[in-house]
This record gives sequence, C-alpha cells and structure tokens, in this order.
Amino acid sequence: MNISSFSYNCLGRQLLSYQRVIPVSILGSRFLYTPAALGLEGYIQVRERVKMQFSELGDRFRAKMKDFVSPDSVNMVFTEDLKHMVHLADATEDDLELIEEMMLKFNSQNKDLRFGSFIFGPVVMRMYYHLNRPKEALKVFLNPDLEHFFDQIISYQVLMDLLFKNEMYDEVMQVADVVKDKQIPNSRFPRNVVVLALAAAYKKNTPESLQYMKKLWAELQEAGHEPMRKAITFAAALAINQNAPHIALELLSAVPKQNYVTIRNLRVSALADVGRPDDALPILRSVLEMDGPQETKHTFCSEVIEKMKAAVSRCDKKEVHQEFQRVVDQLNQLGHVTDSSLDAQLCTEIDKVILTQARPRDQRVLAAKFNSGRGRGGDYPRPLNQRAGLRDME
Repeated sequence: MNISSFSYNCLGRQLLSYQRVIPVSILGSRFLYTPAALGLEGYIQVRERVKMQFSELGDRFRAKMKDFVSPDSVNMVFTEDLKHMVHLADATEDDLELIEEMMLKFNSQNKDLRFGSFIFGPVVMRMYYHLNRPKEALKVFLNPDLEHFFDQIISYQVLMDLLFKNEMYDEVMQVADVVKDKQIPNSRFPRNVVVLALAAAYKKNTPESLQYMKKLWAELQEAGHEPMRKAITFAAALAINQNAPHIALELLSAVPKQNYVTIRNLRVSALADVGRPDDALPILRSVLEMDGPQETKHTFCSEVIEKMKAAVSRCDKKEVHQEFQRVVDQLNQLGHVTDSSLDAQLCTEIDKVILTQARPRDQRVLAAKFNSGRGRGGDYPRPLNQRAGLRDME
C-alpha cells in the first residue's frame, strides 16, 4: 500500500481523534464555523500525509529552505517547496518566520510570471488556524508585500473565524473593512464575511460596535445586499444589548420566516424592552399552536421569559397578566422553555460551506481549494457543493 492510499484509509481515524491533531488551545474555544466548513479536515489530511513523507527529512528540508530565503541566495522558492512547508510547519517561531519569508520570496519572484495555478491563500490560512496563531495570520494578511496573496473569500473567512475564536473582535471588523475596500467584483460584501463582522460587533457589545453595525448595515442596504439570517440576528441582538430594541425590531422584520428560534426569542425580548409585552404574547402562543407529535420542539430561553415577566409586571392591563401566566404555565408544562442561553443559540456553529453566489468565472476567487487531484484545485477532497441552512436550535 502506498503512502497516499494509506493516508486516505487513515482519514476516518484521524478525524475521530481530531483533538490529538489540533492544538489543545483550540479545543476549549468557540468556533463560529465548524472545522469542516472551513476546510480544516482536508488540510489535516494532507498535513498528515506530508509529515509522513518527510518523517526523516523535515529538518534537512527546513535548513535548505532557510538557505533559499537568505538575502544573498539566488535560489527560487517553488510551488512544491511552499506547499510542503505549509503542511510541515509547527507552531514555533522558527517555522512561522520561515513560512513568512518563503511566502514573501515566492510572491516577489512570481509577480511578473506565474506558471503554477495553485492558490496558496486558503491553505496558508488553514495552517495558521490549525496552529492557532491569529496574530501571525493577521500580520501576513495586512503585509503590502503579500497583496492579493489572500484574495479569496474562503481565506477571509478562515482568518476572521480564527480572530473571532481568539476574541480579537476589533481585528475581525478590521479585516471586514479591508475586504470591503478591495471592491471584489460581485462580492464586495461576501455573506460569511458579513456574518463574522456582525458577530464580532455583537460580542464586543459597545456603543462603538453598535455604530459600526449601523454603518455597515446602511452600506449593505445601499448595495442591495441580502444578509443571511445569522447576520440579522447578531445585529438585532447587539441592538437589544445596547438599549436600542426599536432597531432590533426593524432588523428582524426583514427575515421572511419568523418562526426560527433565534428570531422568536429576539422579537419577544425586543418587544418586552419597548414596553409592549401584549404584542409579544402571540409569539409565545404560536409555539403551542405548532406543537404536535411530528413537530420539532420549539423553545424560548428562560432569560427571555424572565424579561417578559418583568415587562408584564410593569403593564397595567390585568388581562395581559392573566394571559401571560396562562401561556407561560403551558410552555413550562410542555417543555417549551429551555435553560440554554440566547447567546449560545446565536453562536450555534455553522457547519456547511456557504458559497456566495457567483458566475463560473468568479469561482476562482471563491475557491476553497478542495478539488481532488493536483493543479488549480489543490489536494483536498471536494465538499458537497451545497448551500445549507444554519443550525438554529429549534
């Protein structure tokens, strides 16, 4: 059995033992996108194969590459050199410095003439993600000498999710602004980039992040962009947290289907905050009307119910008090109230690759580098080319 087929047969065991492959620091963190959605599984597969091939040659290869990137060296860094190093790199200062120097030399020597079709941006960002090195990833992304090296939507997404996971929310929004200013044809506002930018603004939860959200939202509206539901819920939750429930209600009205768990909870929360608990009662009742043996259990967060209770207590309408108590008793009795926090529901991981719609000639920009075989598609197995819904908790 050759090395390649052996590595493919071992893939199942590698993915099942994912925690042995990735740094421990990643395991306790919250992703916004799952590793599968970011292509990390494919990266790990190739990484294991390359490490096996270089099991006794790794140090010698590193020494050769250090010689190649020295200022007085006339040697070129070829595509295969950089591909190997990206999959061999460990989270050491020496390896990360070598990777950066190799990228700079590779990019410089290939500015006027490029024969290779391999696109490095997504793979390099997955390397930084796997090693959990957000600062180094941001540094190379912002390096003007690597301009256009990371101009792929999946590269932006992997970088921003890495920053988000490490609670570098200002930097997430910074990257989103850089992407916006790049004016990518037909993709000025990639959907997943917008989701991550608004998620960062929500997590930061400051008056400044609210202003950032409002400005970004105005730009989205002007451009005719239709945000994903996930983006809308982050924006609405931020508005509620920043005492602007009226903004949240306007944002939520843009969602075609109002029965998603996050939408229901946010609407009830916002209506309670604006002093209209009577208008929230039909939303609470709606899950009782949908209940049935074939239906998914529709729930409300206990924190939202408590907020409604406080709003009802301030209401001077006796019938509202009575109806609220009747509905809440039924919700509790039938298991429609959950202790899961609204924040946990908002940040439920997205587990499918969602590609921004584009014409065939734009797919190179969107490529996640998953195609099987060599060349333009890289070495990673292709995922299902499917636009999936978000894993909202019903």
